[in-house]
Amino acid sequence: MYKNQLLMILKKITFGFFLLILLAGCGTPTAMLGPAYTFTSTGNIAHAGLSYGSNEFIKSYTGKTTLQNLEEIASNSTLDHKNIQKQTLESDDFYQLVKNKIKMTKGKIKLSSQ
Repeated sequence: MYKNQLLMILKKITFGFFLLILLAGCGTPTAMLGPAYTFTSTGNIAHAGLSYGSNEFIKSYTGKTTLQNLEEIASNSTLDHKNIQKQTLESDDFYQLVKNKIKMTKGKIKLSSQ
């Protein structure tokens, strides 16, 4: 019984390594999916080639894929939005506005208590 279990474990490990080696190259061919779709939808091979070439240029220039660049831009825009709020709260204009509102409120409280 022990030999059968060991044999089964070895078969699973061998199958896992085989599957890993077989599927290791799946990332590269997917880079052609975008241009292939462009070619099938438009029928223009120049447009598909330009699409593939621009994607490869962006990847070689930035070291990231187009999708990774878009994700970074999206995350930066949300961070900038938060920074704008922080800058607004820390600005001198906001400080003066709050200070003036507090003075007006104190004046109204003094008048209403008399």
